[in-house]
Amino acid sequence: MSEKHVYRFGKDENGNNVTEVAGATVDEAKWITGGKGANLAEMANIGLPVPPGFSITCQTCVAYSSAGNVWPDGVLDEIDVYRKDLEKRMGKKLGDKDDPLLVSVRSGAPFSMPGMMDTVLNLGLNDDSVQGLIKKTGNPRFGYDSYRRFVQMFSDVVMGVDGQLFEDAINAKKAERGVKLDTELNADDLKDLVATFKQIFSDNVDPEKYPEVVVDGKPVFPHDPYLQLRLAEQAVFGSWNTPRAILYRKQNKIPDDLGTAVNVQCMVFGNMGDTSATGVAFTRNPADGTNERYGDFLVNAQGEDVVAGIRNTEPISDLPKTPGLEEAGKELYHVFEILEDHYADMMDLEFTIQEGKLWMLQTRVGKRTALSALKVAIQMYEEGRISRETAVMRVAPEQLDQLLHPQFDPKAKYEVLAKGLNASPGAATGAVVFSSADAEAFKEAGKPSILVRWETTPDDLKGMVAAEGILTSHGGKTSHAAVIARGMGAPCVCGVEALHIDAPNKECKVAGTDVVLHEGDIISIDGTTGDVILGEVPLVRPQLGGDLETILDWADEVRKDPARGRVIGVRANADNPADAQLSADNGAEGIGLDRTEHMFLGERKQLIQNFILAESDDVKQESLKKLGEAQKGDFLGMFKAMDGKTVIVRLLDPPLHEFLDNPRDLEVEITKEECAGKDCTEKRALLAKLDSFQEANPMLGLRGCRLGIVYPELNVMQVRAIAGAAAELKKEGFDPKPEIMIPLVAFESEIELVRAGVEKTLKEVEEETGVKLEIPIGTMIELPRAAITADEIGKHADFFSFGTNDLTQTCLGFSRDDVESAFMPLYLEKKIVKRNPFATVDPGVAKLVQMGVEGGHKANPDIVCGVCGETGGDPESIQVYYDLGLDYVSCSPYRVPIARLAAAQAKINSNGGPAKVA
Repeated sequence: MSEKHVYRFGKDENGNNVTEVAGATVDEAKWITGGKGANLAEMANIGLPVPPGFSITCQTCVAYSSAGNVWPDGVLDEIDVYRKDLEKRMGKKLGDKDDPLLVSVRSGAPFSMPGMMDTVLNLGLNDDSVQGLIKKTGNPRFGYDSYRRFVQMFSDVVMGVDGQLFEDAINAKKAERGVKLDTELNADDLKDLVATFKQIFSDNVDPEKYPEVVVDGKPVFPHDPYLQLRLAEQAVFGSWNTPRAILYRKQNKIPDDLGTAVNVQCMVFGNMGDTSATGVAFTRNPADGTNERYGDFLVNAQGEDVVAGIRNTEPISDLPKTPGLEEAGKELYHVFEILEDHYADMMDLEFTIQEGKLWMLQTRVGKRTALSALKVAIQMYEEGRISRETAVMRVAPEQLDQLLHPQFDPKAKYEVLAKGLNASPGAATGAVVFSSADAEAFKEAGKPSILVRWETTPDDLKGMVAAEGILTSHGGKTSHAAVIARGMGAPCVCGVEALHIDAPNKECKVAGTDVVLHEGDIISIDGTTGDVILGEVPLVRPQLGGDLETILDWADEVRKDPARGRVIGVRANADNPADAQLSADNGAEGIGLDRTEHMFLGERKQLIQNFILAESDDVKQESLKKLGEAQKGDFLGMFKAMDGKTVIVRLLDPPLHEFLDNPRDLEVEITKEECAGKDCTEKRALLAKLDSFQEANPMLGLRGCRLGIVYPELNVMQVRAIAGAAAELKKEGFDPKPEIMIPLVAFESEIELVRAGVEKTLKEVEEETGVKLEIPIGTMIELPRAAITADEIGKHADFFSFGTNDLTQTCLGFSRDDVESAFMPLYLEKKIVKRNPFATVDPGVAKLVQMGVEGGHKANPDIVCGVCGETGGDPESIQVYYDLGLDYVSCSPYRVPIARLAAAQAKINSNGGPAKVA
């Protein structure tokens, strides 16, 4: 841990900037003082108005948590030095009865985690200092409003008191006074609420858990501002390990060992009247990338009001036109330009205006949808702020899933039931649910749902992940629901005021209509337009084009340019002509895996069953003939769709029993018929035959190349179909480029034997057709022994394709179908594994791949190496594969655009980062 635990930022009492920088750059500093602390320091250094404060480092958080929530030696003394320094700089003291210093205590991790961790505002207020605040401002209402907010937030965030208890008390006071808004409560009302809130505190705080606040055996709201500060700092550190923060990190692949900083900063107040305000804004539209100022603000409010959805916000475009806020609004628009010029990116910022003066409370690179990320990256390049390589790096490959997910079918006819804010684009349809738990239950039952809430909170994260989309009746475009949904790529519509939600009774009335939605009713939402529709609207998958195509074209330029580093290709896994065409449309440079067994499904399943169960050679040969004709037809379609591009066809791989009916089903049928007195002699014979094909461990049984060795006629049939289709197309002027892959090789002698048979059949087809065929023959490396002995197997292979699905199973001893639901979640939770090894390549498997690549090249310097397992479409794995020297990755047709971008980024990362703007 760094010897220095605290860094200050902002100006001193003489107006001089005394910011201490934790790193040479903001990116370096964020690992020490978190993203918020690093950017506060950076804004202070470039001259923006930042309330002074100090940051306690992320490393201190890690040490505190690792020691069982015990402060490291000397840290509390160091914090006390910086607290006194802040009091000196401000000329005020915490808890002063005449002119108190008030501070906010906020979290700030190295990676942005909006809404996941804790914040406390107005810290330093007590029964004495609130009088000093009132005396200094001449505003009793402001004083008690600030005090009741502090008691409520401190009790909830620091002491764990249920926040709804305070909301209920506020609603009761408003009902008593006959008013609708919090702002309509007067100073006496708020003073009463302070007393009520402190009683709620005393009644609900656990005295054994928090002995520091116990007086005469009963919890009492702490009067000592230094105790308030220490407890708040501990609460922020503790929020790093809350279930919602852990889940968010898991969803966003953020390491658990980084910790969060604590930022203690002088309060500025947006709730001091009509010349005060607070807001959250983006320098460009985070939903669609439009170059416009975007966000929300509230007059006479504090920051939490904006994101909590308690009051409906005003658009940021109205700020410079709002009486009393005009000059601050113009200054904020100038700050937008300064931040974009400095960071060369779209920025997210929080601000407060106190009695006409603008203060900047935070900035960070703004979270955005995929649509916005594409547009902003292109705009920034066209404006000369960044290079093309930087533009390519600005779009997260996983974000492209948002653009490849369904939208409403443009041909669909529907009536809009209600309308809200278009908070996160994309469309979804599903059953109405009113709680996070119900969303999870519907997910487990296989039923898509739409989570309908007054407004979401961080505790709703599991339900938001489980639901297809999110719909809220309150909150703006920077509310919790909007920010989290955009980050997840989930459709979200916010602020639908027509929805009157009764969550306890699981129903929702729609104002202006006679519609009442109940749990399970089907609705559809469009996060691009803000529309809510009763019933199901057909969804369609969008096509590539526009900004996405531009970025992918730039990515391909980088990926394919040998001058910038080694070239890596992107192919697709496709098993039929339709998938091959989709792969080509999505930019695939070939087919890396055609699983021929998938061609034997549906109506053709009977043909392969006839072959397997045939009693006579005539039946067997007739079945093979029909299978060969069917396969040849598929290959003709696939080779045409991929004309001029490689198509790797894997010979039959799975055990034969997978094509047969379940013998246990037949056994039940026989039992029923025999009980009814029927003769089942023939069926008993069939059952015995079916049982003869069952294997104790079929994954390691008669499958892969072993099938072709035991049943060589299967290989002959398939190779003739492949070669025959290629010869026919060549005669028609096409340029088919099939390659034949031998599956599940473990021994050099296996590939040697099977290859000889394949070559013999190819030669026969050449002689029959008069067409010269040059069809490479390779193998799939999916067993540890094959990777270890690749220098032997490679002597007989033109290419290696690493099948990481089976390689992972055989390496780790995990059966994917069994472990993913059985214990993989537990392994991830206990950090036995950092990533699901079936989604992101396991380091041990990566070492086997490395051995295979090195051994293959030792045996055959010209060997081509690729990967066709599921991890071939995972961006993190693609980086590993690029660094291991693979020539291509192959993935699902739908993930080809993601892989194209990820492969370009892998190349950029491994070659020193993006080029700078000239």
